[in-house]
Amino acid sequence: MKKLALAIAGAALLSSSLVIAGGHANNVKIGIVLGFTGPAESLAESMARGAELAIKEISASGMLLDNAKVSYVRADSTCVDASAAAAAAERVIGSDKVDAIIGALCSGATISILQNVAMPKGVLLFSPSATSPALSTLEDNDLFFRASPSDARQGQVISELLQEKGIRSIAMTYTNNDYGKGLADAIQSNFESAGGKITINIPHEDGKGDYGAEVGALAQAGGDILVVVGYLDQGGKGIIQSSLDVGAFDNFFLPDAMIGESLIKAIGPDLNGSIGTVPGTDSNGAQIYAQMAEKDGFTAGPYSPEAYDAAALTLLAMQAADSKDSDKVKAKVFDVANAPGVKILPGELGKALKILKNGGEIDYVGATAVELIGGGESSGSYREILVKDGKNTTVRYR
Repeated sequence: MKKLALAIAGAALLSSSLVIAGGHANNVKIGIVLGFTGPAESLAESMARGAELAIKEISASGMLLDNAKVSYVRADSTCVDASAAAAAAERVIGSDKVDAIIGALCSGATISILQNVAMPKGVLLFSPSATSPALSTLEDNDLFFRASPSDARQGQVISELLQEKGIRSIAMTYTNNDYGKGLADAIQSNFESAGGKITINIPHEDGKGDYGAEVGALAQAGGDILVVVGYLDQGGKGIIQSSLDVGAFDNFFLPDAMIGESLIKAIGPDLNGSIGTVPGTDSNGAQIYAQMAEKDGFTAGPYSPEAYDAAALTLLAMQAADSKDSDKVKAKVFDVANAPGVKILPGELGKALKILKNGGEIDYVGATAVELIGGGESSGSYREILVKDGKNTTVRYR
């Protein structure tokens, strides 16, 4: 499972052209295909702005492929509708003529785009946030990359955190898709190997109005904490609210897709004391990126730094390949992402393009201290989250 994505998806929500100085025939177009609707929609805007920030930075430098014009188009992959995701990608490739895709947001949508569109069309796909372990071994013709770590890693981190907190038994529910089952399996395997007990591990569907049956089964099984492997805007939120309403649980663990301001606003003070994990780093690059995002008028939410890195690496690999052809670009992603070379932080993309144009090497550090491993995924680090005083606070990094 490798490589980079800039080809774009579906019904465009937004199209913007950024013209670089000079008139070069070699135009570049990037597709930003994310779940702007669906169970994680509150995360999509900050992610899209992150990818667009990298594109604007590279455009302003005037250095990409001898002053090529760079443009982007947004499209909605939803999150859980595989057919809609594939259709969105098909449209942006066919109609908008994108050269690569940044997306999708959720694992199921990403798998659908990869298998049904990106591979057949030979277009790079680079996801900021698709974390299913299945993507590590899925056939991809070296066209797929992700700026986030696999949930195989998150499962280890969660198990360690729970053990450190003295939690010995957990009830768990997961959204019934590739992401949910993959992460739930990773948590269960690691937690049980460390001597912990899973009292129950059941799926739930997104978009339901009543989660009473699921919460009843979870409450009957019991546990020191309820682990909700879901989405913050639909099923996961519903499970938590129902649990609180009937007094089933008041202690929750929130993996990455449950971390976001919308959940805190929806649940209120009852969410205080909950703990969780989300990819993140305390590197210089992360701090620089947060400042850049603020200056651009948005907050760097979950997976927004990863989106910046996904777009930056895609375009930098084009420069290294001296081409926007995905077959050539995919061979350069590891070269620009990892050592050796000059270390590159957010805000230094023009510098990186110049080094590559002159035949030099770069080691892209970016907003997430990214290091690509295996088939093209980030080795990754995580923020340990505590919901305190109505905010997601960072306890430490792992």
